Amino acid sequence: MSEQVTGQEGAAAAPATPPLRWYVVHAYSGMEKAVERNLRERIDRAGMQHKFGRILVPTEEVVELKNGKKAVTERRFFPGYVLVEMLMDDESWHLVKHTSKVTGFVGGAKNRPAPISEAEVMKIVNQMQEGIEKPRPKVEWQVGEMVRVKEGPFTDFNGAVEEVNYEKSKVRVSVTIFGRATPVELDFSQVEKV
Repeated sequence: MSEQVTGQEGAAAAPATPPLRWYVVHAYSGMEKAVERNLRERIDRAGMQHKFGRILVPTEEVVELKNGKKAVTERRFFPGYVLVEMLMDDESWHLVKHTSKVTGFVGGAKNRPAPISEAEVMKIVNQMQEGIEKPRPKVEWQVGEMVRVKEGPFTDFNGAVEEVNYEKSKVRVSVTIFGRATPVELDFSQVEKV
């Protein structure tokens, strides 16, 4: 009896399954998490777990000021895209293509999408990891950019950004007062892009 079981196990392991590859799925913008959930449910219902690996919604954490307090929120850095690790065949293609809120695959022929490289996926995963370890500010400031002061003693003055300090969430702005350029240090929350 035990010999038969061993023989069956050996037979089952013999056909080498092709490796899973990464594909980019286009989803309705803002619905990426829903697509991830829908895909997982459909894969489980269809019993096709062996044809699918990881499903990633590329996000990063960003710091934004809400009511004067720093809050860390999640931002999608490829809005409208979901990465799916899968074995591409007619059955799996059909399952993904006909998932609610999915508009299709990116790249390749209509019914034979092209996979993306593992290196590209690792670049995205690393960017996601960096975002968790060191969240970026939601608004990025650039030296030379024109901003308007929206609160404080210089309210409604416009000026050019001279220096940006992301560690302290401060920006130095050159504001013209009585015809003279004066550098003023302000919090990110005190300025807005013009």
